[in-house]
Amino acid sequence: MGPVGIFPQPLVQSTELRHAAAVSTITEAALPTLDRNATRLKFAPDADGFLSELKRRIDGYFTRTGKSPNDCWQMYLKTAIIMAGYLSSYILLVFFAQGPLQAISLAIVLAVSMAAIGFSIQHDGGHNAYSRYRTINKIAAWSLDLIGVSSYLWYWKHAIFHHTYTNVQGHDTDIDLGAAGRFSPHAKKYWFQRYQHIYLWAAYGLMSSRWHLFGDFRDLVAGNIPPHKYPRPKGWDLVLFFTGKIYSLAVAFAIPIMAGHEWWVVLLFYFMITSIIGVALSIVFQLAHCVEEADFPLPIPGTVKMENAWAVHQIETTVDFARTSWSLCWLLGGLNFQIEHHLFPKVCHIHYPAISKIVEGTCKEYGIRYAVHPTFWAGMKSHYRWLKRMGAPDPVTPQATSA
Repeated sequence: MGPVGIFPQPLVQSTELRHAAAVSTITEAALPTLDRNATRLKFAPDADGFLSELKRRIDGYFTRTGKSPNDCWQMYLKTAIIMAGYLSSYILLVFFAQGPLQAISLAIVLAVSMAAIGFSIQHDGGHNAYSRYRTINKIAAWSLDLIGVSSYLWYWKHAIFHHTYTNVQGHDTDIDLGAAGRFSPHAKKYWFQRYQHIYLWAAYGLMSSRWHLFGDFRDLVAGNIPPHKYPRPKGWDLVLFFTGKIYSLAVAFAIPIMAGHEWWVVLLFYFMITSIIGVALSIVFQLAHCVEEADFPLPIPGTVKMENAWAVHQIETTVDFARTSWSLCWLLGGLNFQIEHHLFPKVCHIHYPAISKIVEGTCKEYGIRYAVHPTFWAGMKSHYRWLKRMGAPDPVTPQATSA
């Protein structure tokens, strides 16, 4: 992602071309900048025409309704509400809060606002789904840097490696926790992971602060997001990386201390806020992929070929949840519609509830399993059971005895 021009230029001009660009998917052929030395998986072709037909129907939805896949007025209004909540809660917390009750309440509002920035503004911008203009997408994506995490590194870790190789052990960086946790049945198992269904909930709280204070710097220096290499940021991307880090560190530590707060109070509230953000981000993303209903396929033995076509792979490794909850859809930036998001990452999440009906109906026609949890809590329980199953000790096979 190189620097963009000062004045925004349309990615495409005509309505038809804009629709086609918005519903395009990430395919193996569309990743020319990936590390050529890494093992690149090959997905089966769209032999039955499922993806082509699905794209035709989604494009027909936009043509029929006259709606735009991006630049939705609802998204701009939502951005203004979220940013107003973020700025006002921060100012009130740092400069005006009186007593611990007010401070804790404002800290919770601030944490929710920052999580909403990641769920909605940054996520759409990072996938070029916010707008048809590159500069607007870039600005929206950079909002992640304002809350402490590099949008450049997120793009490679999430938008490329995760979205391309969803739930494939050794390729999808989002399911690799190392020894800390086991999400995939193909990952190495450690004895202490039998307790991961208990301790991982607390570990989720450290995710945000780890990215902020250590993880991004580690990935920048190493030049890889294991097991993948990626092109280190240069030019304006590098400037934006350090600008975001300086700003976020100043907001988190320097400004509150200069405002007269004790350092230990600042540190306490920093970890309170980042813990809430970490838990929220972790749980929402895990409910889509690390649950009982999601598949964890591997390449055909002895090859780099996947059995399914890319679109089918995305659907069968992903699970929607709480699709009828308007409040969750608003708060989570449509991330409870992860199947639709994985198939059409360049479509603004405002449209997910409507196009989910098209996706589900098309899957039913083609005999493709479409999994959804009816509520948020159903997804939570499934994730808990999956963690417990992945950490459970292997059953002991009785030894055969000689007569």
